[in-house]
Amino acid sequence: MSALGRELSTAVVAFHEAVGARLRVGAVDQRALGVLAAHGPMTAGDLAKRINLTPGAVTGVVDRLEDAGLARRDPDPQDRRRVVVSAVRGVFGDVFDGLSKAMDELTASYTPEQQAVIEDWVVRTIEVLKEQTRVLSDPSSKAQRRTPTAP
Repeated sequence: MSALGRELSTAVVAFHEAVGARLRVGAVDQRALGVLAAHGPMTAGDLAKRINLTPGAVTGVVDRLEDAGLARRDPDPQDRRRVVVSAVRGVFGDVFDGLSKAMDELTASYTPEQQAVIEDWVVRTIEVLKEQTRVLSDPSSKAQRRTPTAP
């Protein structure tokens, strides 16, 4: 099963690399864009917390998203001294249309009971991935950093 997990992970990464190439942004930029599209406008500070980056790093992310025409900065309606960042409407265009259709067809090939088991597995997998991301991102973590060695 672990080999399938690695293969799934590799396929997901390759898909997102293709999305990034189409949208002209990198993986971190896509992550930020996904948060903005899902949760709506927010300050750069709030975005930084949600994607676990420093505010300075998020400034670069927002600059790249703006340059690509995928996000914009607007005055905060509650406090005009602040700026909020939002995804441009329809930002993903047709990039995910093919995937959505194919996944809907795949899902329909399973019984409702099987779909429930798959959904449970996906939800739990997301929780595991988020926790492992926190562990790897924590500088005090005992998770070992490896330096690749030449073959």
